[in-house]
Amino acid sequence: MFFMIISRSPLRVSLGGGGTDLPSYYTSYGGFLIAGAIDKYVYVNIHSRFVDGFLLKYSQLEETSSIDEIRHPIIREALRLLDIRARNLEITSMADIPAGTGLGSSGSFAAALLKGLHTYKKNLIHPHQLAEQACHIEIDILKEPVGKQDQYIAAYGGITCLEFKSDGSIAASPLAISEETLFNLEDNLLLFFTGYSRSASQILKEQDDKSRQADAGMTQNLHFTKEIALSTKRALENGDVSEFANLMNVHWRHKKVRSSSITNRKIDEWYDYALSNGALGGKLIGAGGGGFLMFYANDKVRLRHAMREQGLREVRFRFDFEGTRIVSHE
Repeated sequence: MFFMIISRSPLRVSLGGGGTDLPSYYTSYGGFLIAGAIDKYVYVNIHSRFVDGFLLKYSQLEETSSIDEIRHPIIREALRLLDIRARNLEITSMADIPAGTGLGSSGSFAAALLKGLHTYKKNLIHPHQLAEQACHIEIDILKEPVGKQDQYIAAYGGITCLEFKSDGSIAASPLAISEETLFNLEDNLLLFFTGYSRSASQILKEQDDKSRQADAGMTQNLHFTKEIALSTKRALENGDVSEFANLMNVHWRHKKVRSSSITNRKIDEWYDYALSNGALGGKLIGAGGGGFLMFYANDKVRLRHAMREQGLREVRFRFDFEGTRIVSHE
């Protein structure tokens, strides 16, 4: 039987509290963050082949005769988890923005792949269960030192508050903002690519190790980060975008303390230049080390011109409120 399934998952930006979603922290203290899914996507195409074997197309090309031979860890473990019996599948992934740029592409890929495989098996799956399965693969099976926000925001979409409880449970709820505040965020949040890509796992491992060792400095830093996220929630729900921008700056100053790998001289220079050319607040998105700088601007024209002068490319976006979904099923 011939079939083709195309799924997609949104990428994300963190609006507050990033870092408190690692189990090494929240299982002791609880975590809280706000993330926004954006209209930039990871796509996964699954379809049947006329010959036996798996053909996998991502940044590399693989052709294998069995699941165990698959090198791509998430694809291999997703096929195992869902007990896929077919042995004649082609799986292709594409993305609007490359991996390693701080927008949560790994979690989005896992969610999109699982959604496609569940559709192949004719399973209905709730976003919460989809996110948990994606987390189970990355964190429990593959032992990646990553958090859970990427998988959850990819599955749910929207601008979402995620509460990570010490018993391991996770609650997702939409941020209660007005339409005016939503439009303000979409109009005045600007993303600029630094040109640097990096592995989030390498940077997060340092934080994860320190949290497991109950390092006092790291623990206090994450406590403060969680309080910033709660303050961000209040500011946005009250429509106070100026306070939101200020909290972005506070968050960035404290995030930089976690690891020497989070920023570099050039990123700091761009950040300062943006604040003197139309940005009210900003931070580096994701684990750090590269990826995208995000700013809230009170003068978008000036900021765009200034960043373009510095050679940074802007990626314009809107928020996505659909989450992971099937876009084609034949």
